[in-house]
Amino acid sequence: MTDEIVLYTNPQSRGRIARWMLEEVGQPYRTEVIDYAAMKNPDYLAVNPMGKVPALTHRGVTITECAAICAYLADAFPEAGLAPAFDDPARGTYLRWMFFAAGPVETVVTAKSLGLLAPADKAGMVGYGSYEATIDALETAVSAGPYILGDRFSAADVYVGSQIGWGLMFKSIPERPAFAAYAARIMGREAATRARALDDAAAAA
Repeated sequence: MTDEIVLYTNPQSRGRIARWMLEEVGQPYRTEVIDYAAMKNPDYLAVNPMGKVPALTHRGVTITECAAICAYLADAFPEAGLAPAFDDPARGTYLRWMFFAAGPVETVVTAKSLGLLAPADKAGMVGYGSYEATIDALETAVSAGPYILGDRFSAADVYVGSQIGWGLMFKSIPERPAFAAYAARIMGREAATRARALDDAAAAA
């Protein structure tokens, strides 16, 4: 078992979310850039059987899925102050919106982009209900304060903010004022700027 943090990523992937989270945490980590052609190689499939990035290893554990990576790092390094304590009622709000973004938001945005939204008479069968209902709820999450937890930035903002930022970029989330203001607020953070610079340099290389 080692305390070394290793990030397996590609700069043109959701790995950018994990990179940003690592920069917020402020702990040293090593980066392994995986080409898309190599993601199905046996060596990498031993890390993530899905053959996708990002993945993170730490203390003998492998974590995949961006929301899980964000939640794990926030709890593993509480000194960074990126998650409410286990006995803090705000933890419920924190978990609610992080996993709302990982579940209904990502699912409905992908379904809409592929033209596979559930018909209205089947809305009760899908977790997102409808595209409009999911987007309205997401707007509620980012309208209560500067951040998901009001005045306090957290790992939920890293994940939710990344989903909104990409959604605005690719036009899969509507350009509502609340989304634009929220994205601008969090993307200007020093850690977010550092993470983008690192990934942009890796992409150029």
